[in-house]
Amino acid sequence: MMYQRYLLKEELEIRKLITFYYKELPRHYDSPGEKHDFWELVYVDTGEIEIVTDSRTFQLGQGEIVFYKPNEFHGGKALRGTAPNLIIITFECYAPCMEFFSGNSFRLRDEERFILTKLVKEGKSSFDPPIHSPTMQYPFRRLDAPFGSDQLIRNYLEILLIELIRYGDTAHRTTTVSTAANEHDAQELAEQVIQYMIQHLSGTISIDQLCARFAISRTKLKTIVKAKTNMGVRELFNQLKIEQAKLSIREDRKSFSEIAERLGYCSVHHFSRQFKNTTGMTPTEYTRSVKARSEQKR
Repeated sequence: MMYQRYLLKEELEIRKLITFYYKELPRHYDSPGEKHDFWELVYVDTGEIEIVTDSRTFQLGQGEIVFYKPNEFHGGKALRGTAPNLIIITFECYAPCMEFFSGNSFRLRDEERFILTKLVKEGKSSFDPPIHSPTMQYPFRRLDAPFGSDQLIRNYLEILLIELIRYGDTAHRTTTVSTAANEHDAQELAEQVIQYMIQHLSGTISIDQLCARFAISRTKLKTIVKAKTNMGVRELFNQLKIEQAKLSIREDRKSFSEIAERLGYCSVHHFSRQFKNTTGMTPTEYTRSVKARSEQKR
């Protein structure tokens, strides 16, 4: 018996990355601008930036993404004293559908942010140095990279682009979200828990305290936090403290002792140990890396 083969159509394909960064920038970040013969995407994970291109000047806030087409001049700077965290990926893609992204910026939906989160996670575990390292310049595959890591990076990036093209229409976005009410409720609750943690970074928070505050069981709390962040509750709270500490260091407004006290650490030494355990660097080493990156941009 002869079986017919169905040839899967590719609307776009990405086979080459040029750069892949998770940049933690100082509040006085100001790029002089550049142009190159490949695509670039920039996603604002935290903070605000002003973008200047050949054709326009505009602002991007947390959760927004912009694309630069090949040979388009672009530059940017931090806004309103924020120290932005940016995801920057440059890549080759010659598919005609990429014209959709020319001159466009978007606010990502939860589904798209989830894909981007998986993409970043894969980048952190696949390259040496990892994408969030200050020494990262060009992707170089780790000898012990997880199986299929390159393929997953390519697939996640392609899926992100396809999702943006497919759901570019606002009406379609609204329809899609409304069919996922239960998932949306869980995500919204997880966001409320995270925001509560952020508002109480100066102290300590227990799982029982969170359960009482949001009237949920320990199991549900752990489940929604894990689904949203891929971390445990205590791990997330510690991570949020360290992220706030890194932001304070990049804003260059407080001493290490002041940061430690504001975040509820019993001593600056305890803060330094936690910081190094989480980031792989001491606060002093992190400060030096921020200054070095700032000088490289000038």
